[in-house]
Amino acid sequence: MMGSSSMLRVVLGLSVLSCVLVTSSAQTCRNQTFSNRVFATCRDLPQLTAYLHWTYDQASGRLDIAFKHAGITSTNRWVAWAINPRNTLDPAMIGAQALVAIPQSNGSPRAYTSSIASTSTTLEEGAISYPVSGLSATFESNQVTIFATLTLPNGTSSLVHVWQDGPLSGTTPQEHSHETSHQNSKEILDLLSGSSTQATGNSRQKRRNTHGVLNAVSWGILMPTGAIIARYLKVFKSADPAWFYLHITCQASAYIVGVSGFGTGLKLGSDSEGVEYDTHRALGIVLVCLGTLQVFALFLRPNKDHRYRVYWNVYHHLVGYATIIISVVNVFKGFDTIEIYVGDRYNSWKHAYIGIIGALGGIAVFLEAFTWIIVFKRRKSENKIPHGANGVNGYGSRPQQV
Repeated sequence: MMGSSSMLRVVLGLSVLSCVLVTSSAQTCRNQTFSNRVFATCRDLPQLTAYLHWTYDQASGRLDIAFKHAGITSTNRWVAWAINPRNTLDPAMIGAQALVAIPQSNGSPRAYTSSIASTSTTLEEGAISYPVSGLSATFESNQVTIFATLTLPNGTSSLVHVWQDGPLSGTTPQEHSHETSHQNSKEILDLLSGSSTQATGNSRQKRRNTHGVLNAVSWGILMPTGAIIARYLKVFKSADPAWFYLHITCQASAYIVGVSGFGTGLKLGSDSEGVEYDTHRALGIVLVCLGTLQVFALFLRPNKDHRYRVYWNVYHHLVGYATIIISVVNVFKGFDTIEIYVGDRYNSWKHAYIGIIGALGGIAVFLEAFTWIIVFKRRKSENKIPHGANGVNGYGSRPQQV
């Protein structure tokens, strides 16, 4: 019968063997080989079942790579690996210099270079900023592999690289998915040590979300709410002057929060070189200008009995309603700008805003009808009141005859 010490040794041995097997299976790139090609270093990339093999000579800047992407089950997809000379993960795609492979039915993929200038790219063939030689690709066992030799600038020790796959329309690459695995398929790679700094995908997305929430709440919700308060509550005599202070509080809050949202938008724009949303930005600038005019107009508001008060009212109403209309339009333009990040979350936000603005519109329509009823009843009752409770003129005597 096996002793306890022998049993312990067997268990320990099996544990060590299991750890070795698990480790070896996890490091799948180490099990990959290429005919007539040997690379000094390899890395299992954290997203999209992809692997990078490379040999780098820092003195000459020569970088030999083999990028392997598994899970490509048809010839109706493209695969790309790219370096971003801007050395930024946020965004990593804009300015990236890509090696693209499109599988062909004959088994020999088309391989070419493409410089990515905008988010709407279709990966058009063109020169890139790095000298490239030996560019080729293979498509075997549902895996696309891109081979190439690039010459990097002198002294390069690390780089930002990004990898993707996406569908084809005929022979033209189409937009890739924006699921988390695709958004995070980028990292900073140390070519000498093989270590990397992976993208979390949260930094810019959080700023984008903050920008959207601030502007949707301020310009898109608080501003119309303040207008509804001013237009309808003042009809009720008991609400005076509470409606005025509610209106001022709502509009001032909308302006302050909206300016903050505008600032986050400017920061996003400055950090997103090559990403242009001209209409959205222009409308945002117009909104801030109109909002600022309204703030200054508040300090110049004439008294109710001033002869210029009627002109101030016309100005205040026109600018206010114009601001609300542009605000709502620009909120939807903001949703359009994130269509490249389309997902259930963004769709639910858009639907939620449509519900809120629809509810505000419904409330406004109801109050418009209700307040007109009150106004008509009030006028009708006033017409039935005698000219004076104590006489014709209300002061116990008739007007003097002239």
